[in-house]
Amino acid sequence: MKSKILDAVGISAAILCLIHCIVFPLLLIIPLGISHNPYIDLAFLLIGVIVVFRVTQKMSGGWLKALFWVSIALIFVSVMADLIFETHWPLIYIGAAGLITGHIINYKNHKH
Repeated sequence: MKSKILDAVGISAAILCLIHCIVFPLLLIIPLGISHNPYIDLAFLLIGVIVVFRVTQKMSGGWLKALFWVSIALIFVSVMADLIFETHWPLIYIGAAGLITGHIINYKNHKH
């Protein structure tokens, strides 16, 4: 049951991250006086790492565990590139989509 809750949190956080990553650049086009804050992306990354660590802790090796950690790694690379080089890499979209997919598959694999 605990893992199902973690999957629900992971799905929600990854979807919010993906929405943030897609909608925010569009809002920058409109002159609202807002600017990009990479620490929001870092917060999503930290939530993702905690949830993925907890979900994969009891998983045996396999493609689903690899999907979770590769997705986190893609998000990590993109966030670090933004923090260090102030450039936005689209790897964050692929990572968020991978996390959403992994959590949905993991959620569906639970016995109800």
